[in-house]
Amino acid sequence: MAKIVNREEMAQGTIILNEIIASRISRKAKPGQFVILQADETGERIPLTMADTNPEKGTITIIYMVIGKSTARFKDLKVGDEYFALIGPLGKPTHVENVGKVVCVGGGTGIAVLHPITRALKAAGNEVTTILGSRSYDLLIMEEQMKAASDNFHICTDDGSQGHHGFVTDVLKDVLEKEEIDLVVAIGPIPMMKFCSLITKEKNVKTLVSLNPIMVDGTGMCGCCRVTVGNDTKFACVDGPEFDAHKVDFDELGKRLASYLDDEKQSLEAYEKANKQ
Repeated sequence: MAKIVNREEMAQGTIILNEIIASRISRKAKPGQFVILQADETGERIPLTMADTNPEKGTITIIYMVIGKSTARFKDLKVGDEYFALIGPLGKPTHVENVGKVVCVGGGTGIAVLHPITRALKAAGNEVTTILGSRSYDLLIMEEQMKAASDNFHICTDDGSQGHHGFVTDVLKDVLEKEEIDLVVAIGPIPMMKFCSLITKEKNVKTLVSLNPIMVDGTGMCGCCRVTVGNDTKFACVDGPEFDAHKVDFDELGKRLASYLDDEKQSLEAYEKANKQ
């Protein structure tokens, strides 16, 4: 059973939170791991990294943005409805230890992925500085949860509606200039992760990113989630989803994901049209 017990709309309804009954997954899952969900038997399998787990309640929390037919179908599910399939936990968990000073950078739904990692890093004794970014303040998610998991907290908005008027990379540069940072974790849109990586590479600061490419089976069989890391081909589902940012070929990954954008848009439009009739 993968019943939805709580549902929230965030960021003007463009991002959805589901708390789902998944007792065994909630007990075994660790920060950085993901699940694969399917709304119905004809639906696409969607990989989503868990934003939270609650072993006491036997639930996991996932957060997603509506970008195509499958996620639109997810959005139609209400409290009490069940997902057709839920598989996990998958992927390698984040290695968490006390390394000293850590900067966690998040953007978009990547903030949801970053949340359990940030919380675990702080619990391990690290001094955590968090930098969150969004186009505008009303699109920012999980502000209070991330603030609670941080020692230092910054918000960046493209339009200046809250915090720093600009990008997360602006604040990241400033922090790296003022302090000796031991680790950076950046999770969000590919361009954001790429430019965070370029900045930290100049400073020789270890940097991790979490990748969410197209996946089908989630066990390394299909090869859809392949990414180039250094000179090697890796499968994000079994080798990741976390990788050394300085070795990831972000340009190749971005081109592969962009090739599906038109298809996602068309499928969403067709789904919305069919459901209006």
